Amino acid sequence: MRVVPAQIVLLRGINLGSANRIAMPELREALTAAGFDNVRTYVQSGNVVVSSEDPPDKVAARCKGVIAERFGLDIDVVVRTRDELAEIVRRNPLGKAADDPKRYQVSFLEDEPEGALADRLAAVAADEERVVVEGREIYAWHPAGVARSKLWAALANRKLGVTATARNWTTVTKLLELADD
Repeated sequence: MRVVPAQIVLLRGINLGSANRIAMPELREALTAAGFDNVRTYVQSGNVVVSSEDPPDKVAARCKGVIAERFGLDIDVVVRTRDELAEIVRRNPLGKAADDPKRYQVSFLEDEPEGALADRLAAVAADEERVVVEGREIYAWHPAGVARSKLWAALANRKLGVTATARNWTTVTKLLELADD
């Protein structure tokens, strides 16, 4: 029996407050109807694991199209393969400092950022915060939380220069578990 690779679909800005509302059962149904296999979601914030032979950029485009057609929303979509996500977890450059997975964030970028981004982020980080840019991910440790963090505000801002969506470490590792099921 051939195993179809798992891919992790991350939707930006889903179900935050009253904006961009999508019920996860309806999203699973829409993606299954669009031809994705083994569609699973995790929590309500746009975390989906699908099986597809398509490359990640095609998976992202298909998901974006399904969401636009079915829900009338223009949502940014970032996709990682199961193996890419496993590598992100393995790298874990702030793992020794980050002792609360809910305050440890990974921003997933659509493309590699420009070189000066790491310096810009480091300049706005509070003394106790840490940030590491590696490839298409930004790892950020916010020991005091994200509510008043200038670093978090910079990461969440559309002026970052590249499409991005962030997940806390708990969600990142849970998505890897789902991809391995």
